[in-house]
Amino acid sequence: MKDPYQIIKGPCLTEKSAILREKFNKYVFYVDVNANKIEIKQALEQLFPEIKGKIKKINTIKIKGKRKGHLMRRIGKRPDRKKAIVTLEEGVTIPLFEEMI
Repeated sequence: MKDPYQIIKGPCLTEKSAILREKFNKYVFYVDVNANKIEIKQALEQLFPEIKGKIKKINTIKIKGKRKGHLMRRIGKRPDRKKAIVTLEEGVTIPLFEEMI
């Protein structure tokens, strides 16, 4: 298995992810583009031991990078990304996110 820090790139801190966290107990992370749901779950359980065995569901979304700019007749492209939306059992939280608020 890869290092958990290679799989989980970081939290996605947007207004939409804050609403998901407050209303539905869902946490959003940026993950490696090649990571699957099993690897994501194992990495999260290693990084946050308090949620071990309390993950209900993981949904993943691939986001294609946009084509940007015509700087000196060159077209660039932003990198592709992948998000994981992690649903936890009722009453379980990740303390790291609660400290950020």
